Amino acid sequence: MGKETVNDLIKFMLPYPDSVKAAALWLREFVWDLYPETNELIYDNYNAVAFGWSPTDKAGDVFCSIAVCSDHVNFGFNRGVDFPDPQKVLIGNGNQYRYLRVRDKDDFPEEYIKQLLEAAYQNSIARMKPVKKMINGETIVKSISPVKKRPK
Repeated sequence: MGKETVNDLIKFMLPYPDSVKAAALWLREFVWDLYPETNELIYDNYNAVAFGWSPTDKAGDVFCSIAVCSDHVNFGFNRGVDFPDPQKVLIGNGNQYRYLRVRDKDDFPEEYIKQLLEAAYQNSIARMKPVKKMINGETIVKSISPVKKRPK
């Protein structure tokens, strides 16, 4: 079960404000609806809950991700430097990752992000190494940090 497997994710997001959880879950639906054959990889990390979509079960193939922060959500592209962003909505100065800060779905440029998602997905497919067994449409919890720094 992919999209329907939400219990662990909701449990991991309990400490976050309702508005942040709502934005994260809405963005999750947005990506799942567009890419139902990909896999959702969940990381319950020390300072954030992060989840991303990959055509495989490998983090290196993730093409977009959501990081849940204390007062917003970062919607990002793991290889965002590899494709154009003509409207310059993505931020970040690193070597690979570019993202958009989301506080409310009304601020999210859906149609434009769909274009960037397709570029990111195609880039991920092109960079993929051969895999022994393809996994499709699954939610996979990859790590759970025993110690967490979360909103109070």
